[in-house]
Amino acid sequence: MTPGTPGAAGNPDGPADGPSKNGSTGASGSSKNGSPGASGSSRASGSDASNGDASNGDASAGAVENGAVPDGAAPIEARVWKRPAPILTTDTARPEGGGRAAPSDAPAPARQWPLLTVLGLAGLGLLVVGTDAFWQSFRIGTMLVGAALLVGAVLRRVMPSVGMLAVRSRFTDMITYGVMGGLIVLLALMVQPKPWLRIPFLEDILHLTVT
Repeated sequence: MTPGTPGAAGNPDGPADGPSKNGSTGASGSSKNGSPGASGSSRASGSDASNGDASNGDASAGAVENGAVPDGAAPIEARVWKRPAPILTTDTARPEGGGRAAPSDAPAPARQWPLLTVLGLAGLGLLVVGTDAFWQSFRIGTMLVGAALLVGAVLRRVMPSVGMLAVRSRFTDMITYGVMGGLIVLLALMVQPKPWLRIPFLEDILHLTVT
């Protein structure tokens, strides 16, 4: 038995790390003819695969940025840019139906005749109440003020454009003018003395409110 041969004492790690007789290396070494071992080739293939995946990822990212959708990918919804709301309001939109009630070549009173009609009736009612020229003038004058608001509600409903009589939307103006005008007429009919209309529960509510 020659020294170093039993159990390969001179080579404790075994033949896997050292060169074999035919010149091939182990798993982690390289052969004498320059061909890499298994780990070297696997490392090369792994680096090539990683490079290929990275290039594919760059290509897909570039395609998404350009707006194209890669094969097999779900479509991406286009982002709609919205203009941010201004901090200070510099202008207001014209309300619905706020256009001229007459052609532009007509004089200004003709273009605003719905508003002038409502104001004229209300002014007439206030004049009747203020002068107190006849009996029950306060009741009739108040009813004229309420009737003016009711006329405004009707004009707002039937006319497409009412000029400056339009304050908000058509529905809001109709409800506002109608409710206010109806309440004023109702209270004018129920006012004392000698009311023209008697509604018991409304009289009780009115008495509780006044007293």
